[in-house]
Amino acid sequence: MKLKAAVLILSVLGLSAAAQGADLMQIYQEALSNDAQFAAARATVEAGREKLPQGRAGLLPTLNVSANTMWNDVDYTRRSKPPLDLSGRYNTHGYTVSLSQPLFRWQNWVQYEQSVLQVAQAEAQFLQARQDLILRVAQAYFDVLYAQENLKALRAQKSAIGQQLELAKKSFEVGTATITDTHEAQSRFDLATAQEIAAESDMEIKARALQAIIGREAGELAPLRTDVPLMPPKPAVMNEWVASAEKDGLAVQISQAQSDIADKEVSKQRAGHFPTVDLVASSGRSSQTAALNTLFGTTGPGFDQDASAIGVQVNIPLFQGGAVVSRQREAEAGREAARSSLEYARRQAALGARQYFLGVVNGLAQVRALEAALVSSRSALDANKMGYEVGVRINIDVLNAEQQVYSTQRDLAKARFDTLVNQLRLKGVVGNLTDDDVQQVSALLAH
Repeated sequence: MKLKAAVLILSVLGLSAAAQGADLMQIYQEALSNDAQFAAARATVEAGREKLPQGRAGLLPTLNVSANTMWNDVDYTRRSKPPLDLSGRYNTHGYTVSLSQPLFRWQNWVQYEQSVLQVAQAEAQFLQARQDLILRVAQAYFDVLYAQENLKALRAQKSAIGQQLELAKKSFEVGTATITDTHEAQSRFDLATAQEIAAESDMEIKARALQAIIGREAGELAPLRTDVPLMPPKPAVMNEWVASAEKDGLAVQISQAQSDIADKEVSKQRAGHFPTVDLVASSGRSSQTAALNTLFGTTGPGFDQDASAIGVQVNIPLFQGGAVVSRQREAEAGREAARSSLEYARRQAALGARQYFLGVVNGLAQVRALEAALVSSRSALDANKMGYEVGVRINIDVLNAEQQVYSTQRDLAKARFDTLVNQLRLKGVVGNLTDDDVQQVSALLAH
């Protein structure tokens, strides 16, 4: 009995949670596991991390082992008096172990420094992909909520217009209203029907966009609570956000790493003119199973030969057809391109910081204004309905007042959603967007 009771309680809790709908944090956690774009970014950063051991390998020794075995068939005749004939069939085999340790290879050292920068760039790109996932999930989540709010408002407006249409028809039948009122109400009703169809299509598209991120139908989503205040940016000075974006934005960090890599590339190509010094060592054995046969008999038995060597090898490049100079010019042009890209990234980061800061500040002001407008619109609607009943207002006045109420409701919902998304984008443009920010926004939803 206790077990059945426990199962029943868990089932009720599960149904209750499902009825409440998933919140933003739950959707984001699913996206971390299921979003194809983020999965590609995860694999890309794993590949990028391998640049470091590859760059380090150029500074470490290389060890090679080679072996061979050959069957030899020799037939040699010397034109002389008397002639000399040599022939033989024998096997030779051997092996060699060689070791090379770079002592001075400047291009290898620069390549190692490049690999450190490449790993840092890959990590920054992965962080940017994670922030991009947060923004894509938040945008898709609130797009669905807005589509739901829009459809809800249109259906409520259609219902109200339908009631007004019935009232206009009855008033016309009893002679207290003209046929114009009926036609106006019918026109508004037909328009609301068309808008409802478009809103249903839009909601389906928005739901599918979220499904593409998490890999399943999202189902019910937790709505935004209307009783929670939206907070302004901290710090409240736009220039501080701009300075932070120009310095710490992930797009800037990625471009900075690319610029540093391009600087190193110039140094690496210049090293094509430098000598290289290596410590080399080798050891091997060669064997021959038999000796040559002549007219006078076998010249001797087979033999084994062991050889070892160690020393320093210096290579001085003199001329390679102009390839080194050409690659150096190519690297210098690439460096200029990377520096220009870095400047562009800084300017875009500054622009984004200003745009999203103003989006939050102006969004908060817009929310306050629309909240006041909604109260006024509802009061105006009540007044027009009362005026229509007593004959001082016509049907079109009521229809316009109803449309104003539902339009204000939609605009208010959109202003709230846009403000929250701009808050996330503002933190993203300075590189500070984390899972904690998702959790803070998710706490504003009705769980």
